[in-house]
Amino acid sequence: MIRDKDIEILRKLFSQHNYIMTTAELTASKLYYADIKLLMDKGLIEKVKRGYYHWLDDFGESEIVIINRLFPDAVLCMETALFYYKYSDRNPAEWNLAIDKNASRQRTKIDYPFIKAYRVEPTLITLGETSGKIDSIDVRIYDRDRTLCDVLRNMSKMDKEIFNKAIQGYIKDQQKNIPNLMAYAKTLRVQRRVKDLIGVWL
Repeated sequence: MIRDKDIEILRKLFSQHNYIMTTAELTASKLYYADIKLLMDKGLIEKVKRGYYHWLDDFGESEIVIINRLFPDAVLCMETALFYYKYSDRNPAEWNLAIDKNASRQRTKIDYPFIKAYRVEPTLITLGETSGKIDSIDVRIYDRDRTLCDVLRNMSKMDKEIFNKAIQGYIKDQQKNIPNLMAYAKTLRVQRRVKDLIGVWL
């Protein structure tokens, strides 16, 4: 049986790690396999992926905390960015992340939260990267112009309604930056699509 006092101590321990701890961090805090199993059985923690556990009891943190902890090198993109910039009113069922294409595929095999990884050339990861806030948490996210270029690159795989709303949302956005858009389009090789699909509106 775990006492309330012990739960509070554990909660504070997890809070020092943004409510996510690795097996190594738990071991360093003298919590071993039997302890971890007990905490899971009691519904206090949950396994996110191999070697990573997050605190469930009174878990007041956003999923983005877990994303930041597991993927500090990734950038939010595609439908997550479209929703962030209000180019889509459909809250994605998955977090969309751009990650180095050379990163281990094992890293993206997690049970929670749901993610969709876009594997990108290392030299293109930071192109158009900016910072934002989701649930008051700092995030790495692509700016409006890079997001639109990514949409154009992936248009054949996208829901048509989401695609069309994204294009119209960008066109109406007072904060769009056309020089940035054209520079990114050249690097990402979507100049023709920008010209054909956006050019007539600009």
